[in-house]
Amino acid sequence: MGINRIDKLLFQNVSIAPLVIFRIIFGSLILFGTIRFISYGWVDSLYIQPNFYFTYYGFSWVHPLSGNWMYLPFILLILSSINVILGFLYRFSSVILFLSFTYIELLDKTNYLNHYYFVSLMAFILCWLPANKDFSLDVKWKITNSLAKIPVYNIRLIQFQLAVVYFFAGIAKLNSDWLFHAEPLRSWLNGFDNLPIIGDLLAQRWTAFAFSWIGCIYDLTIVFILLNRKTRPFGYFLVVVFHLLTWILFPIGVFPWVMIFSTLIFFSESFHQRILNFLKAIFNYTKTTAQFVISNTRKKMIITLLSVYVFFQVIIPLRSWFYPGNLFWTEEGFRFSWRVMLMQKTGSSTFYVVDKATQRKLEINNLDFITKRQEGQMCTQPDMIIQYAHYLHHIFQDTVLVFGDTSFHLVDPEIKASIDVSLNGRTNQPYVLPNVDLAKLSYNLKHRNWIEKLTIE
Repeated sequence: MGINRIDKLLFQNVSIAPLVIFRIIFGSLILFGTIRFISYGWVDSLYIQPNFYFTYYGFSWVHPLSGNWMYLPFILLILSSINVILGFLYRFSSVILFLSFTYIELLDKTNYLNHYYFVSLMAFILCWLPANKDFSLDVKWKITNSLAKIPVYNIRLIQFQLAVVYFFAGIAKLNSDWLFHAEPLRSWLNGFDNLPIIGDLLAQRWTAFAFSWIGCIYDLTIVFILLNRKTRPFGYFLVVVFHLLTWILFPIGVFPWVMIFSTLIFFSESFHQRILNFLKAIFNYTKTTAQFVISNTRKKMIITLLSVYVFFQVIIPLRSWFYPGNLFWTEEGFRFSWRVMLMQKTGSSTFYVVDKATQRKLEINNLDFITKRQEGQMCTQPDMIIQYAHYLHHIFQDTVLVFGDTSFHLVDPEIKASIDVSLNGRTNQPYVLPNVDLAKLSYNLKHRNWIEKLTIE
C-alpha cells in the first residue's frame, strides 16, 4: 500500500464528533452496567462469597480484596465512568476505568463473558485516544487544548474492534452444530414453547434453522453493510432488530445494548456532528476549529503500534486452530475468540481424594469448596478442572482421613474425578479419562490429552 493511501486511510483529519459521542455512550453504558451489577447483589455472590477463584493463566497473582473492600473497584468504575462521560481528568479516569474493570474480570474466569472482554478492549483503546479534546470539562477548564479535527485512525480503531467481534462471531458459526443441527439455538428456543402466540412458532424446527443461518450471515456481512453509506441505515436497522431479539429471548445482560449504541460509530461525521452541535447548544458550549497536527516520526510510531494491536486481535481468535479435537468439547482456545452463544454445555462431576497406599477414597461435596455457579462452569472446562484438583490437593495434603476406626495420613493424595458432559443436546458421555490423577496435571496452554474424545457426533 502506497504512502499516500496509508496517509489517507489513517491520518486524514476528520471531525472529532464521532469519538466524543462514543466517549459519552461508552461511559454511560459502563455507569449503567456497574450500578446494575451492584444492585443485583452480584458483587457479594460472585466476588465476596467464594472461597476459591479460578484465575486466568498467567494471572494467578490477581487476588480479590478482602470482604466489603471488593466494592472499591466498582465504586472506582462508577466515578471513572462519570468522569469519562464528562471528559474530566479524562486520561487518568480512562486508565482507572480500564484497570478497575479488567481487574474485576481477571479475578475469576467463572464469570467470563465475551462482552466483558470487549469492554476491557474498548476501555484500553480509549486510554490512548483524544476523546476529551472537545465537549469536555478538560477543555472547558483549560486542562487540555481543544480540537475540532483529529486523524481518522482514532475512529477506524474503534470500528476495527467492532468489526473483529462481528466477523469472528460469524466465522465461529461456520460449524456443523450451528448450521446443520441448529444447536444450541434449537434447544434454547424449545424452552419458549409455553409462551402465548409465539411459543409454537419458536419451537418449530425450521425457526431454529432460520435463526442459525440468518445469524451467521448477519455476523459475516453486517460490517460491510455499515461501511457503505447507502446501505448503512438498513444495516443499523438490522443491528437494532438483531440485538433486541437477542435481548428479549436470551439472558445476556447489557451486551445487546452495548452493540446497538457502539455501532453508531460507523455513521458519518455529519451525523455525529449534528448530535454534538445539539448538545453544545443545550450547554452553551463554545465551538472550536483547531486541527490535530502530526509529525512523520509520530506517524511511523502509530502505524507500528496499530499493526501490533491488529495482529494480536486477529491471531488470538485463531489460536484454537492449533489444537486438535472439537473446540466446543475441549475449549482449548475458546475464550477471547468471539464465539458468542454457540454452545450449550452441561455436566456433573464427582471428585475423590484418594489415599495412595490403600486406594481408599473420600467423595467430595463440591459445594463445600466452591459455589454452585463455579461448579457448573468448572465441570465442563478442562483448565478449571485442573485448577480445582490442585486446590483440593492443597487442602487435603498432609491431613488425616478417618474411615471407621482406621485413620490415614495423606502425605500426597491423588485427586480423581468422574465427570459426564453433554454438548449441544448430545447425551452425556465421560469427559475425563479414568484413573487420571488430576493433581499431577500441569496447568498450561498445551493440548490436554487426558480429555475423552467426543464420540457422539
